[in-house]
Amino acid sequence: MPQESLTLLELNSLVRQVIEQSMAREYWVEAELAECRESRGHCYMELVEKDEQSNTPVARASAKCWRTTWAMVQPYFERTTGQRLHAGMKVRLKVYAQFHEAFGFSWIVTDIDATFTLGDMARRRQEIVRKLKEEGIFDLQRELELPLFCQHIAVISASNAAGYGDFVRQLEDNEYGFQFHAQLFPAVMQGERVEQSIIAALNRIYSVECRTENVEFATASESTAPESTAVANSTLYTLHSTLSTFDCVVIIRGGGSTSDLSGFDTLALAENVAQFPLPIITGIGHDRDESVLDMVSHTRVKTPTAAAAFLISHLKQTLERIENSEERILRHVQSTMEVERLRLTRLSERIPTLFSLVSTRQTALLDSTVQRLSAAIAQRLEREQTKCSMLNVQCSMAINQRLLKEQHRLELLEQRATSLDPALLLQRGYSITLHNGHAVRSAADLQPGDQIETRLSEGTIHSTVIP
Repeated sequence: MPQESLTLLELNSLVRQVIEQSMAREYWVEAELAECRESRGHCYMELVEKDEQSNTPVARASAKCWRTTWAMVQPYFERTTGQRLHAGMKVRLKVYAQFHEAFGFSWIVTDIDATFTLGDMARRRQEIVRKLKEEGIFDLQRELELPLFCQHIAVISASNAAGYGDFVRQLEDNEYGFQFHAQLFPAVMQGERVEQSIIAALNRIYSVECRTENVEFATASESTAPESTAVANSTLYTLHSTLSTFDCVVIIRGGGSTSDLSGFDTLALAENVAQFPLPIITGIGHDRDESVLDMVSHTRVKTPTAAAAFLISHLKQTLERIENSEERILRHVQSTMEVERLRLTRLSERIPTLFSLVSTRQTALLDSTVQRLSAAIAQRLEREQTKCSMLNVQCSMAINQRLLKEQHRLELLEQRATSLDPALLLQRGYSITLHNGHAVRSAADLQPGDQIETRLSEGTIHSTVIP
């Protein structure tokens, strides 16, 4: 005989009765939200538990929070934690089991332990801070110096946010008339896309900085610099020195609810901000504990207007430093001029006395010099006169000796010349034959028909040479 069968409704009714009888009380359960959405005032959740080692889901369940309960639980949770319920958040829910014949099983949420979520958020923040410190980048931003003339500002904010408008107006309407130049880099500042959107905005700012650096490099080296590109969300920026387009970066989020701030508590965003080469100022607009983004930034303020006030105050301090320096320089110059004026006055009073002393001293010195010079001249003249007398005597003796020597030499030359006189030879019987005025020494020098002249001691004979 076949067993009696049940309809699906009857079977589900039995399940419902079993669940209502055996699980009549409420339970506190810890789980992670895999999905969370609102519809018609109700909240629908997908709960999941993951293996700590492999991060693989080991349990799943659906949960619902009806409109009447959700209207009370949601505001309290958001006020306490500063965040909305969202996927990835760990929660502690008070639930009871419910099985509906038409819609199946689900857990019905009656309460949410906000302090549990706060503790988990704090634990996650501490874990992120620990990793940042291990990487040695937690304090990098605070090692940067905010430029004295911090006027060119890159702003990361939602383009239509009231906080951005307040920030710009605060800068433009400052009481000192300072000129600021703010450029907006739009980003999503609420929800699950906060991390990726802000990192993308930082990448765009970094790209502008890199283009500036490349232009400077190409100008200096006349070559093309390596192309710099913005990379993915895990970009780790390298500190560099360059002529920056911007002096700092301001991340602001103002006005409205302070919920959905979990995007500011992520490791990837913290790493990008910590290693960014420009000082980053945060004005997220919330009063709860600092977010990790606030912790790693150069300066943290509460609101966008506070960020503007900080920049104005910083520039005012620079102006005060300049004014104080001007005053110190002026006082120093005035003091120096007064000291020099007094010194000149004292010198002018001492000049007549000093001049008299110097004049007397120089007069005495001149007299002494004249006397020494006169004595030296007299001595020198006497020495030179004696020397001239001695030279005169020596010259006279030398001249006489030279004259005697030359006279004797002349007598010798005269004797030699006399002995060589041709007239004497002619008187001895010798003759001289001349041809064309020249003495003939050889008969070969003459030709037949040449006219020759023969000189004797007494007279001259003219002849003609014959063959």
